[in-house]
Amino acid sequence: MWRKIECVAIYTGDIEKSVVFYQSLGLTKAWETFQDEEEQWKLIGLKYPDGNSELVLKNNPNYKFAETEIVVKDVRETYESLESNPEVKWIRKPFPNSLGGHVAVMQAPDGNVFVLVGK
Repeated sequence: MWRKIECVAIYTGDIEKSVVFYQSLGLTKAWETFQDEEEQWKLIGLKYPDGNSELVLKNNPNYKFAETEIVVKDVRETYESLESNPEVKWIRKPFPNSLGGHVAVMQAPDGNVFVLVGK
């Protein structure tokens, strides 16, 4: 069901300062967008020099937890297979991704949050 880790998103109170810090460690700023329509909370993607995964910085204080983005073959199919498990909490049910495909956000029984991306 799960194919690979796409990125890990972490919260920071000072996103611009964090970008400078992680760039000093060798990461490169790849993209920047807003998490909300009011353009209040940013998301900034940083690429590793030798890999396809990213570190994503977020400054929304409502999401002060790490999120791991997992590539799955089919988001809706994965949702359907886990939907009946009472220990899985769905934060966001599958929705279309503006970049193509679908996204869903789940909380595993251990409390960890996973963003599922794929077809």
